Amino acid sequence: MSLQVENLEHNMVKVTIEVDAAKLDDAIKQAFNKKKGQFNIPGFRKGKVPFQLIAKEYGVEIFYEDAANILIPDAYAEAMKDSDLEIVSRPEIDVVQLEKGKPFIFTAELAVKPEVTLGNYKGIEVPKTRVTVKKEEIEEELKKAQEENAREITIEERPVQDGDILTIDYSGSVDGVKFDGGTAQDQTLVIGSGAFIPGFEEQLIGKNLDEETAINVTFPEEYHAADLAGKEAVFEVKIKGIKEKELPELDDEFAAEVSEFDTLEEYKEDIKEKIRAQKKETAKTERENKIVDAAVEAASMDIPEAMIEEQVQQMTEEFAQRLSYQGLSMEQYLQFSGMDAQKFADDLKPQAVKRIETRLVLEAIVKAENIEASEDDFKAELEKMASMYQMEAEQLEKMIQGAQKEQMMGDIAVQKAVDFLVNEAK
Repeated sequence: MSLQVENLEHNMVKVTIEVDAAKLDDAIKQAFNKKKGQFNIPGFRKGKVPFQLIAKEYGVEIFYEDAANILIPDAYAEAMKDSDLEIVSRPEIDVVQLEKGKPFIFTAELAVKPEVTLGNYKGIEVPKTRVTVKKEEIEEELKKAQEENAREITIEERPVQDGDILTIDYSGSVDGVKFDGGTAQDQTLVIGSGAFIPGFEEQLIGKNLDEETAINVTFPEEYHAADLAGKEAVFEVKIKGIKEKELPELDDEFAAEVSEFDTLEEYKEDIKEKIRAQKKETAKTERENKIVDAAVEAASMDIPEAMIEEQVQQMTEEFAQRLSYQGLSMEQYLQFSGMDAQKFADDLKPQAVKRIETRLVLEAIVKAENIEASEDDFKAELEKMASMYQMEAEQLEKMIQGAQKEQMMGDIAVQKAVDFLVNEAK
């Protein structure tokens, strides 16, 4: 096998790979063995027709596509292993020569890792943020604790008020015709939550237990179900239950019940310190991001379009994975959001470019400053991951080997580059 590399513009290369004719002949035989059961020739049992007879009858070319698919993956992998190219995209394959008895030649066009010219990355000026905690923020957290520990009281004597928790049956129709998803029984609805169509919840205020009423609403123009968007609808609603939240008193007894503290003042002080710690962490992250952004802005590089497309594809797959945890498919998300796959990819592109630029610059700083990830760093990261996933670190280490460990060591070094930038900043 031979390999030739041609440098193209914008960090793209064209690799020409030549495979021995003998290997092509072997691949054609493999393709024949896969397909021989599909041929029916009088005088021969199915699957027993000789290769030469099929080649004569149909032409050996019928095996070329399968033979190429057999050869290309291994030949490409071997060629890349022997080269010093840092590949950052999937290859675009083009067959140049495919003929029995001759070498098999194909090309692979792909992106390689761009060179980065670093600008000023030491002594970047980003002032530290002074963290303060307002009284209103503490009160907001106390309010959340009250809500979480509230009791629900059944109401029978008064009409519905804002904030009430209702149990309702409803049936919706447009022009007198019921529509899919417009009917439900024993549905829970918090008045004021905005969970239903605009105007629905407000019309229930003042209604009484067991009352039946007609609610008139108009579906929003951007409603996800296109057949209902902008349509006027009538919902027949029956109020089957009314409850209200009874908030506990904010006193020492409440503090002792919901926290480890004996007094409300101690509990409030703890809330204050937790808010402060969270704000400090947020400020630290924001400052780090600004410092890294400044280093990226000062650098220059020529990112190939294929690398960006690869990153967009990866980010799309990551997003689809997160959706699947919520029981949604990518197709459903695109339908609800009114986007097509191309618009989604286009919207991701700026984020993809920033992610690539940031990684490349930090890797360049790792190289320039001789930053390394040690085995101790690796072990420390394993301990963090083991704690997060509730596993033994030794068990996790057995799972992270080879390329995975190499990737992890690279990530650790990149984070150390971030730490370096922050320490050097003013």
